[in-house]
Amino acid sequence: MGSRRDVPQPAPGPGGGAAPTVVGVDACPTGWVAVTLRAGAFAGAETGSGLAELVSRVPDAAVVAVDMPLGLLETGLRQADTLAVSMMAPHRSRVFPVPPREVWKEEDYAAANESCRRITGRGMSRQTWGLAVKLREANACRDGGDYRLHEVHPEVSFAAMNDSQPVAWSKKSWNGQAVRRGLLVAEGIALPDDLGPAGRVPTDDLLDAAAAAWSAHRIVRRTARSLPDPPELTDAELPVAIWY
Repeated sequence: MGSRRDVPQPAPGPGGGAAPTVVGVDACPTGWVAVTLRAGAFAGAETGSGLAELVSRVPDAAVVAVDMPLGLLETGLRQADTLAVSMMAPHRSRVFPVPPREVWKEEDYAAANESCRRITGRGMSRQTWGLAVKLREANACRDGGDYRLHEVHPEVSFAAMNDSQPVAWSKKSWNGQAVRRGLLVAEGIALPDDLGPAGRVPTDDLLDAAAAAWSAHRIVRRTARSLPDPPELTDAELPVAIWY
């Protein structure tokens, strides 16, 4: 994959030439759910309790797009989140600001909220703190050397599919899920009615994983965009950006 600075725009790797394999992953109540695309079309969906183990089931994946913040700054808020919030207007609450690294080292919400207020001047929502376990897991995977991992935000991806307009309906609603599924179909990603065991996962998580896979395919084809452009970098020179 080249140097760490090369991570944002990899050439097609083991997924192969004209028909690369990519994976989109979203967190779900039982762990993680993944949607695999080959040559941009649906090729499978499955779940797993651990991210690294789940991704290992698709060894030929050239890119793995994860709906989870990757890359924590030492101070301040990430440009990626600020830009994504602007892109989601008027649905700004769909994007959570990601506090600096030190905040995520705390053991409970009260301590994390106090740390966040001290460092950034603002508190941290309980909903954001709810990401802690999986955020640490995803960052450990990439920091450990799996540079195929790229951060995505499904709502940003769906907006990109929707002529740069956020989907008006909530992803939990019937209308919202119908619109999002239709956007995926228009991009050549048709989720079958029967997904086997993966079909037990909440529908919005599956749709988010599929949107992540759409972004992964764009990354491997070198047509993706990032927020910001170019990405910020961590102290370890890993990119901090939301790809779509």
